[in-house]
Amino acid sequence: MVEIGKQYEVHPNQVTSWKKELLEGTAVVFGGDPGASPVDRERLQELHAKIGELTVERDFLAQALGRFPGPSGRK
Repeated sequence: MVEIGKQYEVHPNQVTSWKKELLEGTAVVFGGDPGASPVDRERLQELHAKIGELTVERDFLAQALGRFPGPSGRK
C-alpha cells in the first residue's frame, strides 16, 4: 500500500480505503446488484419491454419504407 501510495502521490490510508470499497462492490460491478429492490427489477423489465417494442417498430418501418419508390425508399 505504501509503494502504491508513493507512486500515485496519495496517502496509503486512501489506497486501503479504495481497496475496501472495490472488494465490497465487486459483485455490483461484475455481476449486477444482488440487493436490487423489486422496484428496480420492475423498472428494468419495463425498459427491456420498451426496447423490444421499439425494435419491432423500427424493423417494421424499415421494411415498409422499402416498399415505396422514390429517393426515400430503399432499393
